[in-house]
Amino acid sequence: MAALIEIKDMEERVILLGVSTGDEADTLACLDELEDLVETAGAVTVDKIIQNRENVHPGTYLGKGKIEEVKERLWELDATGVVCDDELSPAQLRNLEDALDTKVMDRTMVILDIFAARASTKEGKLQVELAQLKYRAARLVGLRSSLSRLGGGIGTRGPGEKKLEMDRRLIHERIGQLKAELKEVERHREVQRRQREKSHIKVAAIVGYTNAGKSTLLNHLTNAGILAEDKLFATLDPTTRNLSLPQGQQILLTDTVGFIRKLPHHLIEAFKSTLEEARYSQIILHVVDCSNPQMDMRMYVVYETLKQLEITDKTIVTVFNKADQLDGEVILKDLTADYQVKLSAKTGEGVDALLEILEMILKNQQIYLEKLYPYSQAGKIQEVRKYGELLEEEYKGDGISIKAYVPAELYGRLI
Repeated sequence: MAALIEIKDMEERVILLGVSTGDEADTLACLDELEDLVETAGAVTVDKIIQNRENVHPGTYLGKGKIEEVKERLWELDATGVVCDDELSPAQLRNLEDALDTKVMDRTMVILDIFAARASTKEGKLQVELAQLKYRAARLVGLRSSLSRLGGGIGTRGPGEKKLEMDRRLIHERIGQLKAELKEVERHREVQRRQREKSHIKVAAIVGYTNAGKSTLLNHLTNAGILAEDKLFATLDPTTRNLSLPQGQQILLTDTVGFIRKLPHHLIEAFKSTLEEARYSQIILHVVDCSNPQMDMRMYVVYETLKQLEITDKTIVTVFNKADQLDGEVILKDLTADYQVKLSAKTGEGVDALLEILEMILKNQQIYLEKLYPYSQAGKIQEVRKYGELLEEEYKGDGISIKAYVPAELYGRLI
């Protein structure tokens, strides 16, 4: 009887490639982050190779001599492919693949692959598919041979190889279809947003570099119960939860997708509607992993991405998270922020200080109201309780006397 051969998925073993045109330490930090991305996508990094050049090679990404070195390392380490730290042009992808005779991927492909694996809602899946198809439409020729080398692996999730085999016309038709479906989703989101505006509840958008602890913070504050893992892009779909502050005011917190350096342009485009939650918020909670040595660079990436999304003129609260992981006294500063607080979303230390800051911000956006309401208008006091801060309430013979802070936009209705 023939012995049964157990076939398991081939493990992807990849070499990471980077081109340093200036600061080599920065390129190394980029490759370390790329290693985390590759691991999240399910592959193993077996080597990292950096080439110092004035510019990235326009035809093959790396220079000729370095390509020979990579070829040798592929053979020595029994690697199944390479991942470049920058987005490759269709020509670079094709030429590098021909020169190395192996599967070639770039940073964008890895990020898109992670997003495809993590998207769980209909909107998330539509956005990822749109981003993947736009990316792949320009690279059909190069990708087809690349994917045929390996059954599965990075770059084959989501729309997958079958969709890649469609001709360009079909891909562009599908892109049009996805855009129309996302427009519909956007319309629903707009309706929800208008309803929220009518309720006068302020919105705080939680933004930050991926894996800074945004979901952990939202869970701690609101018991949202969303996935919070020590992984890049652990949560992809936005979650909005109501937070009751200690003095009774309500605020909505919206978690957004994590940012990362060299975030693919296609992805920002596709996720614009999700990220727009931040644009329509009044407060930005910028969560920073203060235990990370790359903290300053990551803060810069977040602010640059917000600028790209035209999210400006917001009250910014920088939350220096993971304070429990700091060794000794560290001076933490964010000159862009209006307020800053050091805390640990995991242990809860410092969270009270954040709640006080949120109450202070809401109070600064309110107007002081002192009024006597006849008993027939008692319903207005309920509105004050819900959207403002009721300081005093006294029942008199001719009505109810109150002292309170109320949202500026509600003031006219209450006097």
